[in-house]
Amino acid sequence: MTLQQLSDRAEIQDLIVDYAHAVDSHRWDDLDALFTPDATLDFTATGGARGDLPTIKTFFEQALNLFAGHQHLVAASKIAVDADTATAATICHNPMWLVRDGEQTIIQVGLWYHDTLVRTADGWRIATRTQQKGYLHGLPGH
Repeated sequence: MTLQQLSDRAEIQDLIVDYAHAVDSHRWDDLDALFTPDATLDFTATGGARGDLPTIKTFFEQALNLFAGHQHLVAASKIAVDADTATAATICHNPMWLVRDGEQTIIQVGLWYHDTLVRTADGWRIATRTQQKGYLHGLPGH
């Protein structure tokens, strides 16, 4: 593996981790530096929204503020780089918790993020992100 390939993979892995930190910290505007301006995101596999980044940021603001907390653990990314494009498949374990009547309820969400990425003048950016559901546990009615 060349130094450029190692650098590309490290930069892509940083994007994936930066996404998790931005979402868990509710820093929606930090997402702008991770995605292309015309990026499309599809979170319908786990009951979320589909659309451009502004649509998803609005969805996050509405949906994630319903929870007392959440944490995205991203791991085991399979990254393939081909010149100025790349793909990544990343496991995500996402516990989310609600507090109702003083009781904590934990919902466990397991999913894969499937990303396509492009090299831009500002570095690698995610052009598409699609979720693939692995499991949902603890969600009332499921």
